[in-house]
Amino acid sequence: MNCNTPKTKKQNLPNHSATSANTEKVNRRGFHKQVSGAIGALSGFYFLPALAEKKLEKPTVAGIGIGGKGASDLAGAKNAGFEVVALVDVFDTTKFSSDDRRVQRIHDSRKLYQDAPFYLDYREMLHEMGDKVDAVTVSTPDHHHYHASALAMKAGKHVYCQKPLTHGIWEARSLAKIAKQTGVKTQMGNQAHANDHMRRCIELIRAGVIGKVREIHAWTNRPIWPQGFAATPNAEMIPDGINWEQWIGPAQWVDYSPRIAPFGWRGWWEFGTGALGDMACHIMDMGYWAMQPNTDHYLAPSSVIAKQQGATDLSPPINSTITWEFKESPYATSNGFKFHWYDGYINAKFNRESWQLEKESDEYNHPDSEILEGMNFKHFGSVIIGEEGKLFFNRSKKNWVLKTSNKIDQFQWPEPSIARAREEDNYKEWMDAIEGKIDQSESNFNLAGPMTETILLGVLAQREPNQKLNWDPQSMQVRDRPELSKWIQREYRQGWTI
Repeated sequence: MNCNTPKTKKQNLPNHSATSANTEKVNRRGFHKQVSGAIGALSGFYFLPALAEKKLEKPTVAGIGIGGKGASDLAGAKNAGFEVVALVDVFDTTKFSSDDRRVQRIHDSRKLYQDAPFYLDYREMLHEMGDKVDAVTVSTPDHHHYHASALAMKAGKHVYCQKPLTHGIWEARSLAKIAKQTGVKTQMGNQAHANDHMRRCIELIRAGVIGKVREIHAWTNRPIWPQGFAATPNAEMIPDGINWEQWIGPAQWVDYSPRIAPFGWRGWWEFGTGALGDMACHIMDMGYWAMQPNTDHYLAPSSVIAKQQGATDLSPPINSTITWEFKESPYATSNGFKFHWYDGYINAKFNRESWQLEKESDEYNHPDSEILEGMNFKHFGSVIIGEEGKLFFNRSKKNWVLKTSNKIDQFQWPEPSIARAREEDNYKEWMDAIEGKIDQSESNFNLAGPMTETILLGVLAQREPNQKLNWDPQSMQVRDRPELSKWIQREYRQGWTI
């Protein structure tokens, strides 16, 4: 990877000492040469396994992205037993007022972990901190997930990365491969994956409580951020304290606007993956996991199609309905199964003046009444439909519901077969993997990678609506549509290329 670092320096809080008072500052060319030698090129398979293999008394973690979800990821890691030793963010809060709402959680993180050196660039942090860091949390916007996670794994660091695992399909496949090559312990941040009731439902589905599965439906009322805009907002001066060059990173350049960062980026194709990418890793998780027998079985769809309202060349749709077809799974009917996704509010529209979505009503996109049968999980949920009944599931509620046939009388309730996470906590499960108490956490990249790949194939379908895309997972190509390759493995900005 050619990851030339921009001219940014390590920043410290007032009265805070850096890792070393005599740390040598390196220029861009010198830094690039040193980090390339230490971490290795992403196109190869060179890695540093020593950190992943060593016995750790108290593992150390660096937070890459420390505001918003990053703050809660650091809190979860600390509560699991990690020592926080470095912080990375593009917002330098020493240059903002302490009550600025845009950076409040970043300011809080820096205050809470004031002994941890602060960096504007995760490449510089990985280079300078070296073996002082055992693991990282990656809580950046989607378009940085791949680069931050891949560089960390190549450096022998264990990785906890927020969902969606990556911004693009090729990136998801690549991260799963790098995780396997390096042997580090990985976890995607879909927290409900650690819940006992999700794991029990999967055991029941695989045991045949509703018979062979033929359909799965999942839905959300999101987006709650602006989507469906056709032109960029007016450019504004970059505030002092925001490293916009680093925020853009591998994506193509867009001039700064507060309507992009720190919150609105999910509604941009260039930086986010819309409501589907944001929420499907949570809501589709149980259904996808149930149908995948193990991580050696790469559960891939054969086709996908999207129907939607309001997508543009810049932004995901205001609402959408997506259908994937899967030809085989040991838990599906002989004809395979279909996975349906629904998102967004009906008849909502984007208002450019307010840069907001305006709803005409609270009606959001969801399955029809025949599928729901009067069940109302409100705002999000999923239904798994088999030949002998239905299982209604909501990740935030433990009272999942079975509607099944009289064959339930002969059903043999299975013994638990999926290991339970300690205290139903996915940070602690990740820690247990790092400490060698378990082999891997359950949402490791070997499972999270294929699921993310499937979800992002739906994102690809949103960019080509009303067209059935036939997917070849071996070549990672849409059959007879070579022009779509640019969205499967996108071109990175100069200085970030593979």
